[in-house]
Amino acid sequence: MADATVLAASSVFPPEKRVWYRSTLFNATIIGGVGFLAPGLWNAMSSLGAGGAESPFLINAANALVFGLMGFLCVLGGPIANRIGLNWTLLLGAVGYPIYSAALYTNNRYGNVWFVLVGAVACGLSAGLFWASEGAVALGYPEPGKRGAYLNIWLWFRTGGPLLGSAIVLGLNHSSVSAAKGKIGSETYLIFVALQCLAAPLAVFLTAPEKVQRNDGTQVKVIRQESWRDEFRELWRVCARKNILLLLPVFWAAYFNQYSGNFETYYFGVRARALIGLISYLFALFSSWSISCFLDYKGLPVKSRITYSFYYVIVVHIIAWVYGWVIQEKYTANPPALDWADKGFTEGMFVVLLWQFSQQALQNWLYYLLSTTTDNISELSRLSGILRGQESFAQAVSFGLNTRDWYGGRVPLAVNTILLEREGLAVFPTWLVVQSHEPVDQHSVQQSHGKDEEHVSVVGDGHTAPLSHDGQVTVVGEQVKAN
Repeated sequence: MADATVLAASSVFPPEKRVWYRSTLFNATIIGGVGFLAPGLWNAMSSLGAGGAESPFLINAANALVFGLMGFLCVLGGPIANRIGLNWTLLLGAVGYPIYSAALYTNNRYGNVWFVLVGAVACGLSAGLFWASEGAVALGYPEPGKRGAYLNIWLWFRTGGPLLGSAIVLGLNHSSVSAAKGKIGSETYLIFVALQCLAAPLAVFLTAPEKVQRNDGTQVKVIRQESWRDEFRELWRVCARKNILLLLPVFWAAYFNQYSGNFETYYFGVRARALIGLISYLFALFSSWSISCFLDYKGLPVKSRITYSFYYVIVVHIIAWVYGWVIQEKYTANPPALDWADKGFTEGMFVVLLWQFSQQALQNWLYYLLSTTTDNISELSRLSGILRGQESFAQAVSFGLNTRDWYGGRVPLAVNTILLEREGLAVFPTWLVVQSHEPVDQHSVQQSHGKDEEHVSVVGDGHTAPLSHDGQVTVVGEQVKAN
């Protein structure tokens, strides 16, 4: 990292005039809005089961392609974002979603297959960049003491997309004709395409990290490498860290459950699936809000919040999967075709709701854990890319697994249960990371800023700049280059 370029590494530059469009809240709104329109509406279709199709198998194969490509682009997205900028990365990350939705429309209306696969490629490449940039902004822009709150704002926006999408689907597919099993109306996809096309223009308004104005006066720390080669060297260094390697099983376990889509298509009618999609995201919002409130609770040290939340996540997963197994075995013996007016609808719906609740709690916790490992947004872009990349690889495998009509869903349920609950695969390695974790909290960040201010050199026009280890500093515009 000898050739790294450090941006806004110290808070001793002359204060800038505060403007609303550079605030952390405005930028949280931008990434939330893009998340609302792009992956949010994509998730709305996914929450229907099989993207709203009658049969899950083609869509599961396409989604396996989406997440396979997305995994590679997520991992590589950190270096790309650091070189071309987070706003351009976010823009490129939004353009593929409407293409995929258009492909689902042609499949629903005309039975077209090849465009679904082309749309899956476009969405996978685009989504990888989206998640790498969005995660870095959500974790790195806010003040350290407000990360949980801003993470929750971001997730509320992103979950608002599925809520709106599910409401649209429910409004268009609520008639008694949709009580039976089948596919949603084709006009639903046209609304999604139109809304998703708004995501890319919105991404242009994201503020560059070095220009973000936090409420506490601190600046976003950015350490960029001088070349693509250095960026990928840093990515490899982060990937090889012990704590990241230990977290790989839980990264995979977090979103491995894609059987929920099959579960809905197997046992519920169209309008019942639309209602489940709407309510499940309300459960996700509540899950996100509850754990985020605790993660920002100032009455406990950051390390204690992380530890207690870890055990909470384990408990909610045990409850969700024990209940899921009980209902699945019941449905395997006597497969139903449930409408929302049927007596057994609620007990089946709660399988999906509990899976969604536990899944959201785990993702919030993982993002918060990673956000407390560093205060450097360039590092956070790599970490968030690795997290979403591994989750995407897991989703690709899971969607591939669910292209088959497993009897009773026992195979995908067994794989998920082993990943999540068996000691040694996810829980124990994650526990080791929690025990050894030293959070970069608000206090330590302020101390590091204080040390930077103690070791400064006046350069050029009188601006102060932090010294490198060998005492050599050059200033180029607003950048501080450590030689």
